[in-house]
Amino acid sequence: MHMVWQKIRRRVIKKINQIPFVQHQADIAYQIAVENHKNYLPTISQDDLKLVEKIKNEGVVITSLDDLGILSSLQLIDSAKNLMVKMAANNSIEKNQFVIHATSPQLMEHPQIFLWGLEQRLLNIVEHYIELPIAYHGAYFRRDIANKLEIGSRLWHIDPEDRKVLKIIVYLNDIGESEGPFQYIPQPLTAKVAQSLKYTYGYIKNSTMQKVISPTHYRSCIGNSGTVVFASTGNIFHRGKPPEASDRYTIFFDYTSRRKQDLNYINFTLPHKDLVLLSQNLSEQQQQCLFWQKNLK
Repeated sequence: MHMVWQKIRRRVIKKINQIPFVQHQADIAYQIAVENHKNYLPTISQDDLKLVEKIKNEGVVITSLDDLGILSSLQLIDSAKNLMVKMAANNSIEKNQFVIHATSPQLMEHPQIFLWGLEQRLLNIVEHYIELPIAYHGAYFRRDIANKLEIGSRLWHIDPEDRKVLKIIVYLNDIGESEGPFQYIPQPLTAKVAQSLKYTYGYIKNSTMQKVISPTHYRSCIGNSGTVVFASTGNIFHRGKPPEASDRYTIFFDYTSRRKQDLNYINFTLPHKDLVLLSQNLSEQQQQCLFWQKNLK
């Protein structure tokens, strides 16, 4: 009953936000907030600025852990490999189940995974993309089951959490076309498709998507283990292509601004008590990204 009420509430809020006057006022407030934050953006390298511009222009950038050169990536991969073994041993797959997430206790056994998403360099890149103080929502360790189910995040959608949503996806096994790559429709085409479908939010079947755009325009992010995908999932149609040849193992790191469009979409990957434990050696800025809801605007 609670889930039904949440869905109804989301629809109502979405409808209210689409009222021209409400939308106009929200646009003005957003632009003022972005302008006010310009002078507070962190200093980043020219290479990272180019990465941010590519995300803004194209919606997706594909790189690798090696190319990023973040020192803690070694601990990330070691922890991920250990957790993959435990995840692979889980054979209790229910009917119509397409994904298995690592549990909170499993993530707490491997804190390096969650903490990688709080690396200062990554936070700086994300903040330059979002252009506002950012919120870190945590890490999702996923095992996507190799089957042909087309449900949930395997359907086309645009993330509704915020005006700008950034996800950093790390591949933990080699991903080709048959291993369920992250797929997207380039940003300029997404706007046209959304207009054709009169899309506001929700999931779109692939068969429906193919009626308005040719699959030749789909872009698949393929790559070896260690591939990293920066995806502006609040501005592009995207999905996880259903894996067929083998299960897909990934970690998703999620970020938005602290000016949430819809509080119903707030998600935390770990309980508050675990966040407190993990935050003990973090800088003040990292803690603000983690406990951003305390100062929600």
